[in-house]
Amino acid sequence: MSGLEAQIVDLQTRVAYQDDTLQQLNDVIAAQQQQIERLTQAIQRLSEQMRDWREHGVVGGDDAPPPHY
Repeated sequence: MSGLEAQIVDLQTRVAYQDDTLQQLNDVIAAQQQQIERLTQAIQRLSEQMRDWREHGVVGGDDAPPPHY
């Protein structure tokens, strides 16, 4: 194998590893995006629940101390 052929094989090998690394990174990013979406939905549900509690006087409706004081 000539020097030029060896360089081409080396470059092709590097490209193959880079392609694999890019695919792995893409998979991680996709999983993180899904997790971000789930967390965002959970925060929205919690915010709605807190708003409902406030509207019904369950949380923070008044500044009076609890009855056991």
